[in-house]
Amino acid sequence: MSRRGGSAGPTTYDFRRPIKLSREHVRTLQIAFETFSRSCGTLLTTRLRTVSSVSLVSIEQLNYDEYVASLSNPTVIAVVSIDPLPGTVLLEIATSAVMTSIDHMLGGPGGAQPERPLTEVEMPLLRGLLERMLGELRYGFETLVDIQPKLREIEYNAQFLRAHQPGDAVVIASFEMKIGTEECVSSICLPFNTILPVLEKQETIEPTPAERLVRETSLRKLTAGLSAAPIDVAVRFQPIRMRTDDIVDLRPGDVVPLGHPTSMPLEVTVNETVFAHAVPGNQGARLACLVVPSPKEEERR
Repeated sequence: MSRRGGSAGPTTYDFRRPIKLSREHVRTLQIAFETFSRSCGTLLTTRLRTVSSVSLVSIEQLNYDEYVASLSNPTVIAVVSIDPLPGTVLLEIATSAVMTSIDHMLGGPGGAQPERPLTEVEMPLLRGLLERMLGELRYGFETLVDIQPKLREIEYNAQFLRAHQPGDAVVIASFEMKIGTEECVSSICLPFNTILPVLEKQETIEPTPAERLVRETSLRKLTAGLSAAPIDVAVRFQPIRMRTDDIVDLRPGDVVPLGHPTSMPLEVTVNETVFAHAVPGNQGARLACLVVPSPKEEERR
């Protein structure tokens, strides 16, 4: 998934990002982040006592400097460790959504809020809310890896935050967050080198009985569909080489020696691929061929 529109034509190859997430990896992350977003929406509704929702918008791979350039300033960025995995995760939420959340926690009606740094009273409220949200992040990823998200610090300007090197690859999950009447797009930034081994390990895990049943059913349907698909089959002699002027001078009635030994069977082909051998014949008034063992099989006998 990507929030950037696709376009036809060649795709630019980025040598700084030689390895990309596969479709299966994106699907696995999508399931984890959708679980997180659903439970996080329920948490916000309960904690803030106002109708709230969080929904996954996109998952994309960027360089860290590209991600930082896309963020607003100021914004609220939670710097998070995810032991036992290495690296730093960033949880970014718009300042307006944070101020609205705090207003609801203090019994206010929400609505338009001033853009200013948080006070000493408001900061513990925000830290408590973020820690609860990180608990939902752990729940979303528990089928992939058991992580212990821990809030380290809160920053307001991504330009001054050196969580990663500018050219480091990161995975960005974007969410549409609604808190009462306030709407914003928040994001989670995962280090690519941290999450990739987890996704690759997931591919080697034995499927559950339900997953195995789905795969077997899909395989049967695919096999049945291919079995009923019509294809063109040709029976041919061995090709010969001719000079261009001989081909140009051909006239009706001319005889062209094929050079195919009468003792050698013909080739049965599909899309230039030989899959059997046969001898010519007829069935009633129609031409036909009889499939016979290949010359190599005859030699082995």
